Amino acid sequence: MAAAQEAFMRRVVHDLRAPLRHVTSYGVLVRELLDELQPAPEPVQEALECVQTMERSARRMALMLDGLRALADAERAALHCAPVDLGAAVQQARAQLAAREAGRAVQWQVAGDLPAVRADAALLVQLLRELLDNALKFTRGRAPAHIAVQAQAMPGQRVLIRVQDDGVGFDPERAGQILGVFERLHREGEFEGVGAGLALCSAIARRHGATLHVSARPGAGCTVELDWPAAPDPAPAGTA
Repeated sequence: MAAAQEAFMRRVVHDLRAPLRHVTSYGVLVRELLDELQPAPEPVQEALECVQTMERSARRMALMLDGLRALADAERAALHCAPVDLGAAVQQARAQLAAREAGRAVQWQVAGDLPAVRADAALLVQLLRELLDNALKFTRGRAPAHIAVQAQAMPGQRVLIRVQDDGVGFDPERAGQILGVFERLHREGEFEGVGAGLALCSAIARRHGATLHVSARPGAGCTVELDWPAAPDPAPAGTA
C-alpha cells in the first residue's frame, strides 16, 4: 500500500469514528424515547424498526472501520522476522479462537511436523487466526466439522502452508473477488463479518514475500494455500 493511500485510509478511519458514535448514541436515545410511548401506535412501531435498522447498520460500519484499521496497521507495522515454529503459531491462533469453537464438534487435523518459517511471529499468528476463524465460521453447519492444517517444504527455501475445511465453500469462478476489501461471497444473514479478513491475510503475506491463493467448491469446503519463505537452515556448528 502506498504511503499516501495508507495515510488517507487512517485519516478516514479516524474521522468517521466521531459521527458514527453520534449515530449510535442518538439511536439508543431515540429508541428509549419511542419505547416510552406505550401502547405504541403503528407509526411508532415503524419508527422503532427504522431505528433498529439504523443501529444495525452503524454496528456494521464500525466493524468495517475496524477492518480498515487492522489492514492499515498490518501494512505499517515494523517487521521483526525470525525463524518461527509454525506448529506453535497454529496453537496460539487456535487458543485465541477457543470461544468460537466452544460447544461445537470440530475435528482438527494439524500436522505434527510443521516446519519453521521466516516470519514476524505476531503477524503470522494474526494471519492464522483469521484463516482458522473463517474455517470455523463457514463449517458451522457441519457436525462434526473438519479443519486441517498442513505444510510441506518446497524448492527454493519455500514452504507451502495449507488450511483446508469442509464448509460451505463458494463458486470457484468468484475466487478472484475474495481477496478484495469488503468482498463477501455469502449473504450477511448467513454469516457474520464484513469481508476484510482475507484482505488482511493477503496484506500480511505480501509483506513477507509470500503469496496467498484460495480455492473452493460449493458445499465442498475451501482451501487456502500460502507460499511462504522457509526459515533459513541453521549454520553448521563451528562456523562463524
